[in-house]
Amino acid sequence: MENSSNSDGEETRNQRIASTSSTTSSDDCRFFGRQCSLHQFLGGGKAADILLWKQWSVSLGAIVVATVVWLIFEQSGLPFLTICSDVLLILIVVLFVRSNYAAYRDRQPQTLPELELSEEMVTNAAASFRVKINNVLLMAHEITLGKDFRLFFKVVTCLWLLSAIGSYCSFFTLAYIGTILLVTLPAFYSKYEEHVNKYCGMIQRKFSQQYKIVDDSVTNRIPRSLSKDKGN
Repeated sequence: MENSSNSDGEETRNQRIASTSSTTSSDDCRFFGRQCSLHQFLGGGKAADILLWKQWSVSLGAIVVATVVWLIFEQSGLPFLTICSDVLLILIVVLFVRSNYAAYRDRQPQTLPELELSEEMVTNAAASFRVKINNVLLMAHEITLGKDFRLFFKVVTCLWLLSAIGSYCSFFTLAYIGTILLVTLPAFYSKYEEHVNKYCGMIQRKFSQQYKIVDDSVTNRIPRSLSKDKGN
């Protein structure tokens, strides 16, 4: 009797856990539909450690460097080409003087790594770039044919947002904001992942409901003859 009651209790507990996990998974919304950990999704290695602030000194240094660069470009008022030329000029002069000073003092200068792009690296980059360009062209083809209203709505919304944001801030300010968000948001999401997934799932469901209403209203206004022509 005791064994049967214990087994029934375990089965009931397992059913509750299963129902709770299924409810949680249905309510939550993981970004990009990922099935792995956030560290693995970011590629792992040092880059993921920096974005997740596991190496907080490097992450903080990236924010400081980005802030200094942004202040130089925005507050100096100098053109972009002038600033880049001055920075490269100072860097080359410092390295040249450092190397000659070491030779003058009969010291062995520190060896610098050779800057060379391998053929494999260039081929992989070109292949990845070609795939992305083809995806963009495919999206443009689908939009021009009017087949995917959801894709059309997303592209129009993104372009409108970029146009609105660009009217209020410069390109360097936008790049600076993007850099700060890139360094801070992954760590914030990793800390509050459960809550963020829950609220994002709610927003996604509401957006899907509104989109369905808009999609149905637009589809119903399309003449039947035009829809038949598309079907043929």
